[in-house]
Amino acid sequence: MSATSHTANELAERFGLRVHGRADARIAGVGTLASAGPDQLAFLANPRYRGQLATTRAGLVVMRESDAEGFEGDALVARDPYSAFARIAALFAPRPERAPGIHPSASIDPGAWVADDAHVGAFVSIGARSRVEAGASIGPGCVIGEDCVVGAGSELVARVTLVTRVRLGERVRVHPGAVLGADGFGLAMDEGRWLNVPQLGGVVVGDDCEIGANTCIDRGAIEDTVLGEDVRLDNQIQVGHNVVVGAHTAMAGCVAVAGSARIGRYCLIGGGAGIVGHIEICDRVVVTAMSLVTASIREPGEYSSGTPLMDNRSWRKNAARFKQLDALARRVPRAES
Repeated sequence: MSATSHTANELAERFGLRVHGRADARIAGVGTLASAGPDQLAFLANPRYRGQLATTRAGLVVMRESDAEGFEGDALVARDPYSAFARIAALFAPRPERAPGIHPSASIDPGAWVADDAHVGAFVSIGARSRVEAGASIGPGCVIGEDCVVGAGSELVARVTLVTRVRLGERVRVHPGAVLGADGFGLAMDEGRWLNVPQLGGVVVGDDCEIGANTCIDRGAIEDTVLGEDVRLDNQIQVGHNVVVGAHTAMAGCVAVAGSARIGRYCLIGGGAGIVGHIEICDRVVVTAMSLVTASIREPGEYSSGTPLMDNRSWRKNAARFKQLDALARRVPRAES
């Protein structure tokens, strides 16, 4: 058993759960219903896995009240088993502690300010007029340009770049390779050649946001690109200039959001989805994976686009018929008259 272990009763008191079975059942890790051992915690949130309760070896299972009825093992009863499991699992995945101080290899501009209890790792560069607030952690190889703010308790894991005029709120976490505050894709055609439009805005990220690896958030052309509080972005996402993302919205990997789009609060954007520029998506919208949003969405709900997967032979036949749809649509009214 690992050095960190907890009893069912300790977990119930800490997270507001109810014990079903032995209060002294002790766990030292987490696993799935199929793989967990007697000293591990598992969870049941999806009804399709209910059958695994009969064979699970997990020492403790987080589940709903309805699933606990008749369950002979030890359990923690929760209104939302998945979120309860996430909170408990975090006990077994503590973030490494970073000692306060500035590594000798770091380069700090004289006009920058770093809090005494902040951590600045190896080969970090911090530009003029930038601030690193109390308890923040700047991992190895990060570059913070001019006029940036890293809020209290925030963490740049490693090789993160804040180009210029980027303001991170408190407890923001940015994963390796992310680039915030690069130039937006602003171009004007002038006498047959592209002319770059200066990008004079910045990027503002609210408290408790998380930004995935290799994600890019461009700074605004005039006003700022803005992420509200508790926005969660997966890896390899592109957020264009002047985009506004409402609080508590989450986007899966490879989403692309074009400039000046406005996305509401509590939205879920599936992986690989595309959102064109200058449109609005209201609060509590779900866009499924690989969809292309080409017009504003003004009613909450779930939206999809694209053609479902099929065998290649059928696809080729249907693709050939796509070209005939317009002619068919014109013929139908004539046939009905």
